[in-house]
Amino acid sequence: MFADESTVMELLIYAGQARSDAMEAIRASRQKSWNEAEQLMESSEAACREAHKIQTALIGQDEGCGKINVNLILVHAQDHLMTAMLCQDLAKEIISLRKEVFA
Repeated sequence: MFADESTVMELLIYAGQARSDAMEAIRASRQKSWNEAEQLMESSEAACREAHKIQTALIGQDEGCGKINVNLILVHAQDHLMTAMLCQDLAKEIISLRKEVFA
């Protein structure tokens, strides 16, 4: 069984949005726009939660038994999600450090 293509694309979209919002939050913090940075991080986290729901559903369908065939687009989507999560962690630290220095 292959993961539904639309499901994988949805995972990619949410993960991409999460990463983009986290990067925009870093840019906002450079401008000392703390409220904007916070709003962007909230948006990033919401998108990541949606991506994580999809990932969890796929894991449930697989049941740890290899029921879902892994193809390149699914690997790509997973990579996007992990990158987005790392980007969020780093964005939080960068924003926090900038607040300590400039706020």
